[in-house]
Amino acid sequence: MLSVLEGLLIFVAVSESILGVLGDGFIGLAYFIECVKNKKFSTISFILMGLATSRICLIGLITTDGFVKIFSPEMYSSGYLIDCITYSWVILNPASVFFATSLSIFYFLKIANFSHHIFLWLRSDIKRVLLLLMGYLLISWLVTFPLTMKIISDSRAKNRSVVFSVEVHKGEFFRNQILLNLGTLTIFILCLITCILLLISLRRHNQRMLLNATGFRDPSTEAHIKAMKVLISFIILFILYFIGITIEISCTTMSESKLLFIFGLTITALYPWGHSFILILGNNKLKQVFLRVQKQLKCWKKEKLLRTP
Repeated sequence: MLSVLEGLLIFVAVSESILGVLGDGFIGLAYFIECVKNKKFSTISFILMGLATSRICLIGLITTDGFVKIFSPEMYSSGYLIDCITYSWVILNPASVFFATSLSIFYFLKIANFSHHIFLWLRSDIKRVLLLLMGYLLISWLVTFPLTMKIISDSRAKNRSVVFSVEVHKGEFFRNQILLNLGTLTIFILCLITCILLLISLRRHNQRMLLNATGFRDPSTEAHIKAMKVLISFIILFILYFIGITIEISCTTMSESKLLFIFGLTITALYPWGHSFILILGNNKLKQVFLRVQKQLKCWKKEKLLRTP
């Protein structure tokens, strides 16, 4: 039986998941339509479509895993469900973090202004940088998959149960989790470093613009301030996402931790929908499409009301 607080947190998590699917679905569809119209597949289209698709799948996986653990934990006793969830997680979570990092690197190399020769070399060919990052993702998958199979096999041999059972020693459990998520953590750290460097560059540029200000509000300065706010919001949400995942994983080894697990699920679900709406509101192209769709929906509602007798 769920308490009132647990029920409220589940409602919030479900709402976040629905908004996340809608937001990411809108981004993916908007750029897919643009690619079809222009008959051109740009780098930013690839990144945003990949980010939207991976996050929609990830939201479904996190929600399914959370609801099974909350309402039907006995379903894990079969072993097949947790195998499916584990292998899907090994693919989807690194992919989602990869596309988010690719997006931050893309904007960093496009917007930031540094004179260091390494930065200038990276900036000269953004596609090459993204291909290197994609190669790292593929290597991470190739390493993680056999490791995941070994952990599942060893866990069943020891416990005759499912992987990540509470019977597994805590030290072994957390060691396995670190090994499984090491590649993802590396990409996550790279994303944070890139965002911080971009933030430093924007702050420096903003300070120079303020020193040269003539008393009037400069659109360029306001644009940079807006970009800084968007970037800070993304960093906070991304960190919260990993904190939420850490809480959910930690709850596996703890008894009577349902409330904490639901809290972790709520925090985890905050990132996919929050970042998607930040992208929509911060990207002029997506914002215009969103306003156009909103206007068409209002017109459709008015026509429907007029037709109603």
